[in-house]
Amino acid sequence: MKAAVIEEWDRPPVYTDHPEPQASGGAVVASVEASPLTNLTRGVAMGKHYASKGFELPVIPGVDGVVRLPDGRRVYVNILSAKGLFAERAAVHPENATPVPDDVDSVTAAALPNPGVSAWISLEHAAAVSPGDHVLVLGATGVTGATAVQLAKSVFGAGRVVAAGRNTERLAWLRSVGADEAITLDELGDRVSALHRERPFDAVLDYLWGPPAEATLAALTSRGVSGYHPTRFVQVGSMAGETVGLSAAVLRSSGITMRGVGLGSAPPVVTARARTEGLPRMFAMLAAGELALPTKAVPLADVEQVWTAPESSGVRIVVTP
Repeated sequence: MKAAVIEEWDRPPVYTDHPEPQASGGAVVASVEASPLTNLTRGVAMGKHYASKGFELPVIPGVDGVVRLPDGRRVYVNILSAKGLFAERAAVHPENATPVPDDVDSVTAAALPNPGVSAWISLEHAAAVSPGDHVLVLGATGVTGATAVQLAKSVFGAGRVVAAGRNTERLAWLRSVGADEAITLDELGDRVSALHRERPFDAVLDYLWGPPAEATLAALTSRGVSGYHPTRFVQVGSMAGETVGLSAAVLRSSGITMRGVGLGSAPPVVTARARTEGLPRMFAMLAAGELALPTKAVPLADVEQVWTAPESSGVRIVVTP
């Protein structure tokens, strides 16, 4: 079969022939229909993510996607394996699969779970967003951030959602799908400070880290020591930097609590609920036009070109055999 294969660490995959997958241990060989090109997919396949510990070359990228089982069912699977879904066929375990509704196409269905489940866990578990909460999403112009903005309002009932990002066109679009206000990163510190004094933020979802997180954390102290308000700061992504300079005074002089969301950060029951309850609901929202997720389908044969190409802001690349 044809597959995208990483034969050397730190080099993009090549489109080449590869042996057929073998079914064992309850797995079946399924036909791959679509698999998203995410930061997780890149990191795991290149051996740079903690989830790829123990992987040996050669590696086939593609940690999740939509496949068609031998019995004809179309399902979403998450395999997190060294032999992934950037191939014509893959070995999968059907008992861990989520059915894909007939009225949701395979490309969109493959693109949704990575940002959707992450956003769901961030909002429900880590940020504990309740109806009426004031929520700030840093990096809202990205795929996962934009999904979180929409879910915060439509599913979790946030009273006010503020989207922050760099792409002004995407920020304008976010106003049409759930954001009550949009601010650019250039005005981040001043605007967050003013908004926090006006109506304190209950939760912050951060997909950027680095300087934007530093500016936001400092702004969340603007109410002063007499203006206590608990703010749950949830770190999810690091597109703007892997580290921050955090003054001890920021935590001592405010009601900020911090935690992260990623593989291994939530109890298994929380992750399972997001997949078994949250994902079907999000599929239904896609079908009803209540959730927007721009995608671009790319043939598997073009994987070498798209692997290192800059991704359009807010558009998920999905590889199709």
